Amino acid sequence: MTNAALTDIHLIDDAACRRFLSSVELVGKRWSSAILLAIARGATRFSEITAVVPGLSDRLLAQRLKELEATGLLAREVIASTPVQVRYSLTEAGADLLESLQPLAAWGHRWGTPT
Repeated sequence: MTNAALTDIHLIDDAACRRFLSSVELVGKRWSSAILLAIARGATRFSEITAVVPGLSDRLLAQRLKELEATGLLAREVIASTPVQVRYSLTEAGADLLESLQPLAAWGHRWGTPT
């Protein structure tokens, strides 16, 4: 990174810093990113998400789905059928978030991350 790019980082005001921290905390919550990725890859129902995210408990999945919906990253659709079906999808904001995480994923691939 050039010194000019580092200088631009110092131009971030307090409000932008708080929004950044809030975003990082949301994405950094255990399982949140994995859930978003699972939905982006086609898992739309609760059981499908648990099937592709090993180790995720039903209780924690339900909690994270509510949080992600409340923050506007997921849309929840209830389908009136017997039994009732609930499907989840990424909102525009959720898709944009995943797109913005691609450089971070590339950085992790290039430099490795501690385990």
